[in-house]
Amino acid sequence: MKRLTLTLAACLLATNLAFSQAPSAAPAAPSPHKVGLIDMAHIFKNYDKFKALTESLQKEIEASDTDAKKMLEQLQAKQQLLTSGTLAEGSPDYAKAEAELLEMQTNLETFRRKAQRDFLRKEADVYKTVYMEVEDAVTRYARYYKYTLILRFNRQTVDSAENPRDVISGMNRQVVFHRSDEDITDPILSHLNGEWQKKRSAAR
Repeated sequence: MKRLTLTLAACLLATNLAFSQAPSAAPAAPSPHKVGLIDMAHIFKNYDKFKALTESLQKEIEASDTDAKKMLEQLQAKQQLLTSGTLAEGSPDYAKAEAELLEMQTNLETFRRKAQRDFLRKEADVYKTVYMEVEDAVTRYARYYKYTLILRFNRQTVDSAENPRDVISGMNRQVVFHRSDEDITDPILSHLNGEWQKKRSAAR
């Protein structure tokens, strides 16, 4: 029994020595960093889908303004009726017109508040939709071309700025220098516009 114990101990010792002497696996080389830059303001300004959505929203706003203008004209006509002397103050007809005026004022104010709230929500939805599309395109582009980091930046340079405020803003840019191949704005914009045109053509 004692001999068996010594044999097991010798085997364990040999195994430990073998592991300690075995060369350790070399750590995997870290992937080199590859940084890209994108001008989001330029994307939004030149993305055809964003322009189409904002133009559509602008038309809705103009239609709403037209409706509000009609309601205001009706309200002013009712006010004029009350102040013209046509209706005797205190008469049933005067009281009825006065009540209608108050109702019209309430309806107009409610209409304006609701319209403003709806348009702010729709505008936020447009920005959210476009931003998520840009983010998805950037993610797929970065993975395909092995970018490890994409940062927002402003393409406008200080030498092209004329307004003093723009000069100061340009001097405060985070990106002072970059190589042209690190700016992925144009390929992303080209891809987005191409996809948008395909969808518009398919919908016709």
